[in-house]
Amino acid sequence: MTYTLNVAGLTRELPLCAVNDKLDIAAFVMYSDVELTEKCTEALLKKCPDFDIIVTAESKGIPLAYEAAKQSGKKYLVARKSIKLYMTDSISSSVKSITTSNEQTLYLSHEDAEQIRDKRVLILDDVISTGESLLALERLTEAAGGIIAGKAAVLAEGDAAKRDDIIFLEALPVFPK
Repeated sequence: MTYTLNVAGLTRELPLCAVNDKLDIAAFVMYSDVELTEKCTEALLKKCPDFDIIVTAESKGIPLAYEAAKQSGKKYLVARKSIKLYMTDSISSSVKSITTSNEQTLYLSHEDAEQIRDKRVLILDDVISTGESLLALERLTEAAGGIIAGKAAVLAEGDAAKRDDIIFLEALPVFPK
């Protein structure tokens, strides 16, 4: 089974995936779909406020953040899912996302945190669903001294589409069984 998504003038068939025995979600993956990434980024940036820097979570938001940086000429940073050797004095925030089975922690190095300090930050992700990943990115941004300019995603899934504090291109339904 699939869900037909129309976004940024494009149509894609998304496979339905079981979250549990009571709920399916449509799998939206921008990896390897260059046309989708470029068009969605262009449309999303038109809706976003002015910003100085982009922050996203590892890993599905990376293509979107990269393309947004390319189109806007602004830098992007990735909150990592583990501390890497090059990361010093990291700050962290925990998250329990609908698409992962265990709690995860997102990390920003001291060097990345310094790039956010006193900057207008655009938080980007591919899909906002429960809002947990978004909340973790907000906490990291605030801990680093950044100013949240906007929170945006290509899709708002389920009840997230009712939120008035996020920017998105299309609503994505969930599929109760």
